[in-house]
Amino acid sequence: MAPVLRHVFLDKLGYYFPCPNLGFTKEILMKPSSAEIVICGAGIAGISTAYHLAIKEGVQDIVLIDERPPLSLTSDKSTECYRNWWPGPGDAMVSMTNRSIDILEDLARESGNVFNLNRRGYLFATANPQRLNDFKNHAEEAAALGAGPARCHSGRPDNPIYHPAPLSGYEDQPTGSDLITDINLIQKHFPYLTGKTTAVVHARRCGFFSAQQLGMYMLNRARERGVRFVEARVESVEVINGRVTGVRLSSGEGPEKINTSNFVNAAGPFLKAVGKMLGANLPVFSELHAKVSIKDSLGVFPRDAGLLIWSDPQFLPWTKDERSLIEQEDDLSYLLGEFPHSVHARPDGPPDSPIVLLLWTYDVNPVEPIFPLQFDSYYPEIVLRGLATMIPDMKKYFGKMPKPYVDGGYYTKTQENRPLIGPLPVKGSWVIGALSGFGLMASPACGELLAAHITGNELPDYAPWFLLERYQDPAYQDLLLDWSDTGQI
Repeated sequence: MAPVLRHVFLDKLGYYFPCPNLGFTKEILMKPSSAEIVICGAGIAGISTAYHLAIKEGVQDIVLIDERPPLSLTSDKSTECYRNWWPGPGDAMVSMTNRSIDILEDLARESGNVFNLNRRGYLFATANPQRLNDFKNHAEEAAALGAGPARCHSGRPDNPIYHPAPLSGYEDQPTGSDLITDINLIQKHFPYLTGKTTAVVHARRCGFFSAQQLGMYMLNRARERGVRFVEARVESVEVINGRVTGVRLSSGEGPEKINTSNFVNAAGPFLKAVGKMLGANLPVFSELHAKVSIKDSLGVFPRDAGLLIWSDPQFLPWTKDERSLIEQEDDLSYLLGEFPHSVHARPDGPPDSPIVLLLWTYDVNPVEPIFPLQFDSYYPEIVLRGLATMIPDMKKYFGKMPKPYVDGGYYTKTQENRPLIGPLPVKGSWVIGALSGFGLMASPACGELLAAHITGNELPDYAPWFLLERYQDPAYQDLLLDWSDTGQI
């Protein structure tokens, strides 16, 4: 697009892409020369691992290392949602996330719900009658894998009663899902959806919470048990005779080396780079994911909604003049093509907050993690127009969109979108990563699992599904050939 034309188009939309200062205080609590366990990465995965090792397993000597303040690279850029709604094969993801949600609920109880856990659910919606069988199959598969019962609401007198989710809280709520094909019931409980909606699935053991509050609660509890945080960069891992002996750092204030016999790679988007320090070529790649925050000054987005997800692909609703403008520029041709399913959004903050989060991952090409992040300039407009297909009142913002705030991070993932948790080939080295878009919801259980690996405690049934060595199993390789649904939204 010509620079002048692009400038006019962007200026009209009023976009800018800030890099927020999260206000974390730089802090180095100690300068240790040795530790029993060193964890590289102070995102939610590293913090959860430290928490479980210190609080649940009683390990006394743990150092958490990151060159940035805790939770400030990727963990605080999340949509902050959770779910136990996952496809197979096997029930590993459902079992693991059920366990993770159990831990989240336990933490909410003991903390007075300082991180505002709710169970509003995920609402998948479609306007395509041919998707009804898909919705039914998804609900039945989730039930078979352990997500909870599938209830059907088709308008028959013998249907169960549909119970809407409350605004707050997580206790005494249904599990499983509600498949609603009764148009009157859809319009009654979800009047903001397009009148073309033919079915919805309300997945129930799902919701959202505050990522920073959860992470800092776990970190502070771990610090109470002696976990030390060092702000530094891991430069290398020392290996002698096939086992970890130390970690070398670069920092103006931290130590040059920490002697240790256990090193945890919890480096998030740098998982692969840190793995190479141990000679491990981890089978992961990254995708750039973004989200938009806007101020809903017109009050058109439902404040009582859960996470709303449109399950149909679509073409964006451009006007004739807008289409003509786009057609003049070859590099904008993608704006006229078909976009994938799963544009989604949710309200953010307390009930009286005007903030709405909008997301749509329409570009999943692998990229190298590079900071600072750069996003598609048209991302806010694309997501807004896609969301308007599901919630028509969002069209009121066409041409006068509130100034959007864009941020995001990298989904670091395996090809089948399942995590890596367990030992690495070098003795004393461990990995917790490839948590893709489910890091916040899964880290409580994944940190617990890695802590069990490190301390030699009993492992849950789902543990083998997340080992690096699974890729050496011929039966698993056969599974990968037919793997289709990764569960990514």
